[in-house]
Amino acid sequence: MKLQTIKIGVVAPGSPLKREAADRVLTLAGALYPEAPPTIQFHDQCFDSWGHFAGTDDTRAQAFLDVAKDDTVDVVWFARGGYGAARLLDRIIPKLEDAARRKTYLGYSDAGSLMAALYKAGCADVVHGPMPTDINRDNGEEAVRRALSYLVERSADTLEPNASADLKCAAFNITILSHLIGTAHLPNLAGHVLMLEEVSEHMYRIDRSLCHITANPEIRQVAGLRMGQCTDVPENDPDFGQTADQVARHWCDVSGIPYLGTADIGHDIHNKIVPFGARVAT
Repeated sequence: MKLQTIKIGVVAPGSPLKREAADRVLTLAGALYPEAPPTIQFHDQCFDSWGHFAGTDDTRAQAFLDVAKDDTVDVVWFARGGYGAARLLDRIIPKLEDAARRKTYLGYSDAGSLMAALYKAGCADVVHGPMPTDINRDNGEEAVRRALSYLVERSADTLEPNASADLKCAAFNITILSHLIGTAHLPNLAGHVLMLEEVSEHMYRIDRSLCHITANPEIRQVAGLRMGQCTDVPENDPDFGQTADQVARHWCDVSGIPYLGTADIGHDIHNKIVPFGARVAT
């Protein structure tokens, strides 16, 4: 199969990325596609530092706009999460141009705030999936390889098994989606299969967030909910006594949202690809 070379711009709307991780991603991409490697450009902003963040809010927002407005860039890949994307929404969304709406956006975790706003703003190719920082995990090349395979080849093997072309889908971190409710940036998820995941939150916090999410009248219009991985859950005294699957089932029963089972997404190397909206078969 002849591959079309694509250009990927990487930006960090939250926390900074280490240069060593970027170098490893570039090496992996070259090894995977020696005859037609994708052009991957890490914006200098990815390595900036301003306290917790990869540069000031203005710096991070401008880096995103630089890449999103560039007609030569096919994909905007979010470098990592780590909180910060939500601070940029009002700086970015009003300045989107047509070129930005034609691109693919790939990320997850904290980047979900920006992905939600982009999806609402009419960007048709918003995708939940691995980011460059995932190469730092044990066997993290597996996750980054999956992301590149999707971006370069649109390989069906990379997709979450339930991300059917026949159904609209969307995937979010639980805390991120909960915080989007009540803002101007929550997209219309009616008729979507909603997939959720979480990391490093107590089970009672997961329960509280799902209570909030499933109580929302707009969210209750989804086609159903699937629960992804909830990893690194801190111990609680006393133990909460329910698993993430049981908590999700409970709030779906209360809200009337169909519970559809599990989803293979989360903060691990097995995190599968979930395109937002109806997937166009290729």
